[in-house]
Amino acid sequence: MIDSQTPAGLARHGRRWGGRLLGGALSLALTLLGLLLFTFMLSHLAPIDPTLQIAGDHASEATYAQVRHDLGLDQPLPVQFWRYLLHLAHGDMGISRITAQPVLSDLLRTFPATVELATCAIILGALGGICLALLAVYKPGSWLDNAARLVSLLGYSVPIFWLSLLGLLLFYATLHWSAGPGRLDDIYLYTMEPYSGFILIDSWLSGDRQMFYNALGHLWLPVVALALLSMAGITRLLRAAMLEECNKEYVTLARSKGAGRWRILLRHVFPNVLGSLIAVLSLSYASLLEGAVLTETVFAWPGVGRYLTNALFAADTPAILGATLLIGSCFVLLNALADALTYLVDPRTR
Repeated sequence: MIDSQTPAGLARHGRRWGGRLLGGALSLALTLLGLLLFTFMLSHLAPIDPTLQIAGDHASEATYAQVRHDLGLDQPLPVQFWRYLLHLAHGDMGISRITAQPVLSDLLRTFPATVELATCAIILGALGGICLALLAVYKPGSWLDNAARLVSLLGYSVPIFWLSLLGLLLFYATLHWSAGPGRLDDIYLYTMEPYSGFILIDSWLSGDRQMFYNALGHLWLPVVALALLSMAGITRLLRAAMLEECNKEYVTLARSKGAGRWRILLRHVFPNVLGSLIAVLSLSYASLLEGAVLTETVFAWPGVGRYLTNALFAADTPAILGATLLIGSCFVLLNALADALTYLVDPRTR
């Protein structure tokens, strides 16, 4: 009987999983706490006085002191940070000084836009990266391999904001192939029911196909810009992993039995690099959630990235901390999910 099917084997398996879950939860808590502390300290080093922003330049000293007291800025930094953690434990992220709305409400409103953008980009980037990596490994050193390496190099070296600006200049201002910045034309913003917050789903459910096509017209250009960024990393790492697998004995054995090159790649090599693929996909997706800051700013995309950019320029500490916590949580949770999936699909990690 297989050891994992015996009571003792199942018990060991359960303890191993329990230990991994406990360690992952502890790591998540410590990472987010450190991220919050670091962001909190940096936000207080900004040369912008939030009290002056609220009270105004001509406020009296008494008014200035009262506003500072109401914001809790007259307390030592450790006390301010502790009070923030206490409020956060009750689901209170504070009030944004830009929107005058609860930060949690702002994040719930903007986060779907970022998720939609990053999800479409990672799907397109994954498909392109896997195809390029397979073509590169099919004939190493060929022009296909060199083309894949060139695409990977360009994706790593070209700044995403420059690529986004170039895309707007070419496809929006010159060729008029893109609908331009934003998620929808203004005419549709007041007629769409926000069922889910995802513009493609909501526009489709509304029954207005013109609105759906308009949403696609706004979405495709920032998606392509972000997809090129993720495709570069996926191509490079997947190509390296598959080339390493191609040098192993089981591949030599398959060749000696007369198996074709594509059969070897798809039936033998590719399944053995699924763990590496899951890891690079999780990192790429998390990077897209972070890297969307510049892309959303260029394309006026109303997501968390643009919200965070506006908060940084205004020294809006509650908004900065809330957006940073959200992005950091996504990064850590995606890494934990990737570890769990790798553990399931790759027996070598058990």
